[in-house]
Amino acid sequence: MERPQFKIALLHPRYWLTWLFFLMWFLLVQLPYPLLCAIAWLLSKLFLVTALRRRRIAERNIELCFPEMSAVDRKKLIHDNFYSMAMALPETGMAWFWPQWRLRRLFKIQGLEHLNNDDERGVILMAMHFSTLDIGGAFLNMCADVDAMYRPHKNPVYDYVQRRGRERHSSDTQVVTREDVRGMVRRLKQGRAVWYAPDQDYGPKQSVFVPFFGVQAATVTATGKFARLGNARIVPFVQHRLPRCRGYEVTVYPELDNFPTGEEEADAVRINRFIEQRILEQPEQYMWVHRRFKTRPPGEPKLY
Repeated sequence: MERPQFKIALLHPRYWLTWLFFLMWFLLVQLPYPLLCAIAWLLSKLFLVTALRRRRIAERNIELCFPEMSAVDRKKLIHDNFYSMAMALPETGMAWFWPQWRLRRLFKIQGLEHLNNDDERGVILMAMHFSTLDIGGAFLNMCADVDAMYRPHKNPVYDYVQRRGRERHSSDTQVVTREDVRGMVRRLKQGRAVWYAPDQDYGPKQSVFVPFFGVQAATVTATGKFARLGNARIVPFVQHRLPRCRGYEVTVYPELDNFPTGEEEADAVRINRFIEQRILEQPEQYMWVHRRFKTRPPGEPKLY
């Protein structure tokens, strides 16, 4: 896709509230980072009592994935998770609006050598839906040229700002819409690294049911298909918010060897197990508010 171009139609009065929202967001994230952390803590308390539907989804997911966890520990995890989700608001604004010099003061990255492209093969940069998703992508993109799959927003102003925010950290970065399979494969064949997250429920189409924390979950098979069609390597990465406002760590892992195998279920199990391991390292920062088990195998009751 071409980089987003500003159009005069985006100034239509029906979009003025959206522009006002972004202005307020921009001004908010100019505050010092420790103050943003404190604001997120206050917001999390508000979200716990107002975002009741999302809270129930998170509670159900944690109940399903950690049945052995005590009620006290689950409650603490929910509170920590809602702080993490609240912190995603300033973090996304930081990723989209902060200058690079200010962002660079907050993170360190390890494993960047695993993106080495000496064999000129493309790389599927396998991400996971942690609340730090946007700021982690910004950190990585300041160190390497990475394209990304994304879902266009219905509001054209939001979509314009979102794309500019995600593409601005590298002059060569472009986004690929989630439906543009040919575009994804083409970028991989060109030797590009493309950000892709396979850990959400996208319905039964192009999915298989394999365990995720012991619960059958619709898991996309596209990871292996993209790797095969694009002759690409699978290189996972994850970002981690450090406690007490000390910044972030980004880790790029070695490529998954012998992947794909051609066995869709076996490949999906392997992906899910890797994701489970990363979640266990920072469960409070995962996006538990997503209905990961929405799609059920035939004959099974709904879980939400």
